[in-house]
Amino acid sequence: MIVWNDIDTVLLDMDGTLLDLHFDNFFWQEYLPEKWAQLHELDLETAKARLVPRFSSLAGTLPWYCVDFWSEELRVDVMALKSDIEHLIRMRPYAEELLQFIRGRDKHMVMVTNAHEKLIGMKMERTHIDRYFDRIFCAHGLGAPKEDQEFWRRLRKELEFAPEKTLLIDDNLTVLRAAREYGIGHLLTIAQPDSRSPRRDIRDFPVIESFEQLLTDLP
Repeated sequence: MIVWNDIDTVLLDMDGTLLDLHFDNFFWQEYLPEKWAQLHELDLETAKARLVPRFSSLAGTLPWYCVDFWSEELRVDVMALKSDIEHLIRMRPYAEELLQFIRGRDKHMVMVTNAHEKLIGMKMERTHIDRYFDRIFCAHGLGAPKEDQEFWRRLRKELEFAPEKTLLIDDNLTVLRAAREYGIGHLLTIAQPDSRSPRRDIRDFPVIESFEQLLTDLP
């Protein structure tokens, strides 16, 4: 699927791409609502009914990805709750092999993530994959989410890369559409970002079932 000789820079997402999205989905869909329900003496379904619209209204914006925002908004310590279940943080199959493969081909390898800096720190401490990257760019540091063209313009100011010779692998289809609009030449997405959820049927972008498919120098 990839002719590596056509690629100079590889941009890799973190959650749902390199890391199993189950940790994040379980937290926002089950664990946080459960703790918030207990705090407000609500049943779980009522808590979810109140929280889901608040989450949905901010999807794709920086506040949605900000643990400090939600700690203040919900009056809970989001990072402390995340720590409760950090044992669920794990890499997707063949993710580390892919990082080693790309590093061995002397590509410029960069992580681009919407995750908050505190969560990046937690997940790097757990997985140690930061050692493979030349740079790590967080949407909060650039002041715009990856869904926004401003993210890509600001990234280009900070990072020298040729969009047409750049590969982005990301599970977020809205992000991929934004990258395509910006001119990123090679795009891939993930069939099953969350190992506990069904495989997605995707038509807009090339999709891979496993990183094992990319571990070759052949087209």
